[in-house]
Amino acid sequence: MSTTTATDAAVVSPVPIEVLRARAYLSRVAEPPAPALGALVEAIGPVDAAQLVREGAADGPHALPPAVAAETAARRGTDRAAADLALLAARGGRLIVPEDPEWPAAALAGLGVAAGPDGTVGLEGAPVRDGLAVPLALWACGPRRLDDAPRRWVGMVGARAAGEYGLWVARDWSAELADHGVTVVSGAALGVDGAAHRGALAVGGRTVAVLACGIDRSYPPTHATLIDHIARTGLVLTEYPPGATPARHRFLVRNRLVAALSAGTLVVEAAARSGAMRTALVAEALGRAVMVVPGPVTSALSLGCHELARRPAVSVVGRAAHVLEEVGPVGEALAPPPATPYRPTDGLDAGALRVREALPLRAARTPERLAHDSGVDPAEVVGHLWVLAARGLVVEENGRWRRRPA
Repeated sequence: MSTTTATDAAVVSPVPIEVLRARAYLSRVAEPPAPALGALVEAIGPVDAAQLVREGAADGPHALPPAVAAETAARRGTDRAAADLALLAARGGRLIVPEDPEWPAAALAGLGVAAGPDGTVGLEGAPVRDGLAVPLALWACGPRRLDDAPRRWVGMVGARAAGEYGLWVARDWSAELADHGVTVVSGAALGVDGAAHRGALAVGGRTVAVLACGIDRSYPPTHATLIDHIARTGLVLTEYPPGATPARHRFLVRNRLVAALSAGTLVVEAAARSGAMRTALVAEALGRAVMVVPGPVTSALSLGCHELARRPAVSVVGRAAHVLEEVGPVGEALAPPPATPYRPTDGLDAGALRVREALPLRAARTPERLAHDSGVDPAEVVGHLWVLAARGLVVEENGRWRRRPA
């Protein structure tokens, strides 16, 4: 990758360098989702907000709001913005911010709307905690742009300890979706996530990995090559600054971005309590399509899918074509009915079917007997028999009729 400096980054970005540095600083000093800090930045702009946070005044005309002070108290003295931007540029990456035309404003706008005053979304029986605030910035590597999300972007999530069934569905369906121009979004984790990315890459499709750590880290380590491949051909992004380590709460917070950047979220396998379930609930709160793949009722990995399927807004899907139908414009990309084998009896009217069914498998019958056994008008029986004979379904032997196997 080419090496640039933080100043060079301002050349390729339409955003002033002071704004990039301010947002880079703010993304480090507060643990996402930081709704109070986000509200301050929205009110006075990132440069002034960064200055207020650095000063950290407790009172006076430039005092920090208490909620912002609480979110930034532990880290406001850590300013590595220049070094972080230089590291990002050296990796060929970019900092995507709301002031940038690439910012996915339409996709992320719902996060602020769906979140309540305390940054939570209440869902009956399964509250989504930790907030749905809009990220302050997104650290990104890869040629894929964000500004067309969520149109034709589909999130695919599921169990890390996925079974062969889940892995096959994730690989096969993501490949088919990618073949139809869909961008597959997932979290680069073990199990379903990794299979989803690989399926899209296998057909030369587009895929986006949303990390729960810094852009300079590969997690899990076994997916380092996969993540590097995605960074070269698709997009790897995170709201966490360089050096941030993966942590359980960060995976849960990260999931809201997978849901927000996607027109619909597909849950392939999920336990009753899982990150995949949370992602689906966030997608539901945002008004996006939520789809689940059914599995064996005996599998703990399908329990979450089956519970989600009971929710009125959730769709059960059995083919990738169903996913395309769910996320496409209304009336477009309608899934064709499944192919069914042709039967020689297809298209026969009810009378002819009844006459044929009245024939025993190993005995012949007269038309009069068939009329009696089938209940069909005797005047119509012979006509039905000749129709059946033309299809090779019956044969006449000395005035009696015998069935042929269909």
